Amino acid sequence: MDWLERAAELRQWTRSGTHAPHKPLLLLYALGRFQRDADGELRYSAVEGDLKRLLDEYGPPHRTTPAYPFHHLVSDGVWEVRTDRGPGSPGSGVRELRALGAAGRLAPELRAALRREPSLLGRMTQLLLDLHFPPSLHAELCESVGLEPEPAEPGRLRVVVRRRRDPGMRERVLTAYEYRCAFCGYDGRIGALPVGLEAAHVRWWAFGGPDDVDNGLCLCSLHHKLFDKGVLGIGDHHRILVSQRFVGHSPAAREHVTALAGRPLIGPQPGTRPVADAHRSWHTGQVFHGSPRPATAS
Repeated sequence: MDWLERAAELRQWTRSGTHAPHKPLLLLYALGRFQRDADGELRYSAVEGDLKRLLDEYGPPHRTTPAYPFHHLVSDGVWEVRTDRGPGSPGSGVRELRALGAAGRLAPELRAALRREPSLLGRMTQLLLDLHFPPSLHAELCESVGLEPEPAEPGRLRVVVRRRRDPGMRERVLTAYEYRCAFCGYDGRIGALPVGLEAAHVRWWAFGGPDDVDNGLCLCSLHHKLFDKGVLGIGDHHRILVSQRFVGHSPAAREHVTALAGRPLIGPQPGTRPVADAHRSWHTGQVFHGSPRPATAS
């Protein structure tokens, strides 16, 4: 059984490029727990808070419940659930999962495969990260679920990762924005080399976002992370959106985040395609959190 193939083919809500990482988040969390306790179970009532926090931070903008993946991941063959009454999930209702003492863990065959081949855990982790989340979030997401993945073996993911990133995108995007952050104008260098500037996908690569300039932004490291976390977005007329859910009282938070509300993007240079409306709309609908703040008075 090819567990990487199975992990790559988790059934999810995918209509119109919907960002619905409920099952991948649960599977990553379960892999992290397996790494620490290979025989332990995840009792729903005990891990519900952890899973809810993961969904709030890395899931879709709308409110959701961890009960959904806890029940439905069983159908993908990588997860099992039992209750105080015996094997089998009682459904995706929160009350039933709590009342019946539902507990889940990785499927027996997967646990056996992970014991036989310890490097499988690292490969499966990297696969789930690559398929469902932007690279700027990988390290902190591993930390959030308690994972310390081992390096993947070269070439093993090619079987299931059917798209490869275009390594030339970064240079094209940074050139289009003249090596300045499109949000704040930061343009730091060490000698001739830019430092702290990154090419961000507007529509995430994991969700079909192309490696094209009109799907990219040159952003500093801070604003790239905030953009991928849904704190920042792009509104009509390519003006910056700042989420009302963001809270920051320090002068630095006001200067680098809240004061950006309503400002126009810096760039791209004339003759270069700006961010396409389709990609901008995807990010606003699938990543940006809450409603935007009103524009800051100048």
